[in-house]
Amino acid sequence: MQEHLLTALTAGFILDFILGDPEGLWHPVQGIGSVISFLEKSIRKVFPKTRTGERIGGALLVVLTLAVSVSVPGILLLAAGRISPVLLFLAEVLFTWQMLAVKSLRKESCRVYDALEQEGLPAGRKAVSRIVGRDTERLTEDGVIKAAVETVAENTSDGVVAPLFYLFLAGPLGGFFYKAVNTMDSMVGYQNERYQYFGTAAARLDDVMNWIPARLSALFMMVSALPCGYSVREAWRIYRRDRRNHKSPNAAQTEAVMAGALGIRLAGDAWYFGKRYPKPFIGDASRPVEREDILRAGRLEYATAVTAFAAFAVLRLAAAGLWPW
Repeated sequence: MQEHLLTALTAGFILDFILGDPEGLWHPVQGIGSVISFLEKSIRKVFPKTRTGERIGGALLVVLTLAVSVSVPGILLLAAGRISPVLLFLAEVLFTWQMLAVKSLRKESCRVYDALEQEGLPAGRKAVSRIVGRDTERLTEDGVIKAAVETVAENTSDGVVAPLFYLFLAGPLGGFFYKAVNTMDSMVGYQNERYQYFGTAAARLDDVMNWIPARLSALFMMVSALPCGYSVREAWRIYRRDRRNHKSPNAAQTEAVMAGALGIRLAGDAWYFGKRYPKPFIGDASRPVEREDILRAGRLEYATAVTAFAAFAVLRLAAAGLWPW
């Protein structure tokens, strides 16, 4: 990795850590989402509504979305480099900043906490509906808190560690590739009537792309539990026992660590699109969940982000022969 790119990644990480995503401004993920919506409508008009037709159409959606999501920023980076090295550096900083969600994740979860504190359960349900895919109308206060904590745990991998992993592996274009895959999964990777077959390719690719980052995230989260004052021993115990308690091969990795570190029980049955889905629990109910668990989860997410960035930076420097070992 070129030194200027490592500097750009560092600057972008710091900007996201401090500022997050400025509200009201356009974000590349919005653009990726628009591409996915346009392609889905176009592809569905062409391919038959059969199991095979939908799977082929869904695979085509993946290929075309990735092509657009990588080629557009690639062209912009190439043009910036032709104009000025300084402009290229600034573009790399900007793209890195936009690929991460360190502060935004904590800010959105804190809104759930604030809503519960200031306005009560109905406001808490509304706030948590912004960051979860499940139905929130039936959630109790405990359910709202657990949903917020689970989202912080899962997205510490999806929104922080995994993007960092691919940014360090392949620069900003690696980050865009990953975000495109992750966005497709969030939009079409459902096992419902509409996406059962059409979303297969997107969901499978997301599982593959997140396999290594999810497990690294769990490791980094366990390491980060210590300076946060949480139980590393319980995080390890619950991780070993419950890391497979999810239909996704990756989601329970960080949820198990979070549950063990905080000493609470997460997951369980959830409602999606008006239907109840049975799910196993993650963690032990050593104590009742409380509103402050949302803030505790946010602190662990921040610490994990710093741990992950430091680890990836050291590894890349060592690989480049720039670390004095």
